[in-house]
Amino acid sequence: MKRISLTDYVPATAAGRTFALTSLINAIGTGLFLAGSTVFFIRSVGLSSTQIGAGLAVSGVVGFLATVPIGALSDRIGARRTLIALQVWRALWFVALAYVHGFAGFLVVSSCLAAAEGATQPMTQAVASDTTEESDRTRTMAIVRTVRNIGFSVGALLAAPLLAADSTWAYRGIVLGNAAAFLVSAVMLARLRLVRSSAAARKVGPLTAIRGFRDGRYLGLAGLAGVLNLHTTLLSVGLPLWAMTATGVPAGFVPVLILVNTALSITLQVPVSRGAERPGGAARALRLSGFALAACCAALAAAHGPSPLLAGALLLLACVALTFGEMWQAVGGWDLSYAFAPEDRRGIYLSVFSLGNSGQRIVGPALVTGVVIATGAVGWAALAVVFCLASVLVPPVTRALERQRAEQERERERAGEPDGMRAASEGAVA
Repeated sequence: MKRISLTDYVPATAAGRTFALTSLINAIGTGLFLAGSTVFFIRSVGLSSTQIGAGLAVSGVVGFLATVPIGALSDRIGARRTLIALQVWRALWFVALAYVHGFAGFLVVSSCLAAAEGATQPMTQAVASDTTEESDRTRTMAIVRTVRNIGFSVGALLAAPLLAADSTWAYRGIVLGNAAAFLVSAVMLARLRLVRSSAAARKVGPLTAIRGFRDGRYLGLAGLAGVLNLHTTLLSVGLPLWAMTATGVPAGFVPVLILVNTALSITLQVPVSRGAERPGGAARALRLSGFALAACCAALAAAHGPSPLLAGALLLLACVALTFGEMWQAVGGWDLSYAFAPEDRRGIYLSVFSLGNSGQRIVGPALVTGVVIATGAVGWAALAVVFCLASVLVPPVTRALERQRAEQERERERAGEPDGMRAASEGAVA
């Protein structure tokens, strides 16, 4: 096995390196905002905890509904143009958010922001893929995810002195700093020279493209990835809340778990991505993700009851399993979603795939807190079964997609048409 070196964490092309830097700047702004957003909402916007939750829930639904139409539009005007527009849009609305006061204004601005945020991830994936050669696509996405984790951490550190200042302008500085990061990102994207261009844009309207989407097998893959994407809610809500309410570990242990997750994600995401380059690697990674998340659930259930020392060890084990589940899910999702998306409809396909993640963000917190944690060990066991079931379903779903693609290619050959779908990476299907 080839040893990992520092060069493995650097994109192979100049465009890829520029895009990674753009992602780092983006993530610093996002980390800055996330670290101070709750305090900003309460002390500057004047919201209650209930209003914050309600506003974010409504905006989450808006983002969910806007994702696919924006993806369909990107197939007409191009992924990079779409991503640039999204970054400018987000920058403008974050400037507006800095001066909002009251629930009504917050609801409008947060909904406008969410409309762009839902579509940003699939557009980022599409543009990142165009900055490198096909064989280096998954590693490049892993590097982007690594630098984003670094950026989130840097942004959170930068927020600390602003929060300590405890003034309206300091809170606004957090939000305006995020807006500035998005504007810089948009400028860098506009100057980016892609290694290769995507297929010619489809000359159909977004609504027509959405009505024409009939790929149920791809929807199945998106659904499975969405279930496995619950790792996001487990890390942000499930693990901290369970540690504080159901175990005897001290409160200061929770930040340690988050730090372990961040450190492992930064150091291991690129090595883990290598597995997707082997035959069947992407499907295998997605399958391993479910089993790792099931192990996380088992460890969390076992952490309820024993001594604080043993509970802490079990929580640490759960955190490590969760982190590997997260990394495997990311690798498998990137590769499979891209491989089975027709080149001339990649925007709408990747946007449909991202709906699984958007959906779990809407229902995930209520599911984890109101069902899993509320029912204790039984809830964690049930969630583990769900993750295992998702893993078991990954191979038949990916094989069905492979058969569907082969049939479509044979039909095009009989019709004498050029192949409109780029071949999947060698490691896409088990």
